[in-house]
Amino acid sequence: MSERRRLVLDTNVLVSSVLSPEGTPRRCLERALGQEALLLSEATWNELLDVLYRPRLQRYVVASEREGVLERLALRSEFVKIGERIEACRDPKDDKFLEAAVSGKADCLVTGDADLLVLHPFRDIPVLTPAAFLAEAG
Repeated sequence: MSERRRLVLDTNVLVSSVLSPEGTPRRCLERALGQEALLLSEATWNELLDVLYRPRLQRYVVASEREGVLERLALRSEFVKIGERIEACRDPKDDKFLEAAVSGKADCLVTGDADLLVLHPFRDIPVLTPAAFLAEAG
């Protein structure tokens, strides 16, 4: 059996997986939690919590779905300590995903964010859409 790949999933992928349990982002999350090693940092975790609990999002979120995903993430993810500050993304708020990927020695960063996708690859780390990741993963 091959070694588990180390992945960073951007907040937009994780939020989409909560909003649409049958969609491509959810399939990425399930693969990451089941067959790969999912990496989070304190900053990426905090952003996810902030977004998932925003009042304007609550009408679209099934609370039990949100809580289930967060619990699984907390239990099955590896929290990485950021060892290097990175300023490379045209949207500075997205640098935290690059930092998590580099500090966690990620094999891939999965995102739907054009500001990150334009950096593909970043320091030899592929930056892929959820669909491209699933196609590549087989």
